[in-house]
Amino acid sequence: MPSKDQQFGKESESTAVRHLKKKGYKIIEQNYRTKLGEIDIIAKEKNTIVFVEVKSRKSVSYGNPKYAVTPKKMRKISMVALYFLKVTNQSSSKARFDVVSISPGGKDPEIEIIKNAFDLAYK
Repeated sequence: MPSKDQQFGKESESTAVRHLKKKGYKIIEQNYRTKLGEIDIIAKEKNTIVFVEVKSRKSVSYGNPKYAVTPKKMRKISMVALYFLKVTNQSSSKARFDVVSISPGGKDPEIEIIKNAFDLAYK
């Protein structure tokens, strides 16, 4: 049985998927896992492959969730993204990294898509 935090994470990712679809993204994978790490969502927007990290908060006391993507997390996502592109023979495809930030906001959460949130990080 998932913990409350795991359940909150799953709900946040579902919210992000619905929002991305509304914005025209086509979802390719969710929770893409390898021995290198995981990417929350892999999508396509027009002709660009988009690797999406979902960050959410139950309260704003720790600040905006979009600032929670650390350099270490960026490196891990970058490695998994490169692996995905290689094994799917899409290494020459256009790709970017987005962050979906979900904050509590009254009746409905505040959802922000940060396009090109970070560059490929592998050092």
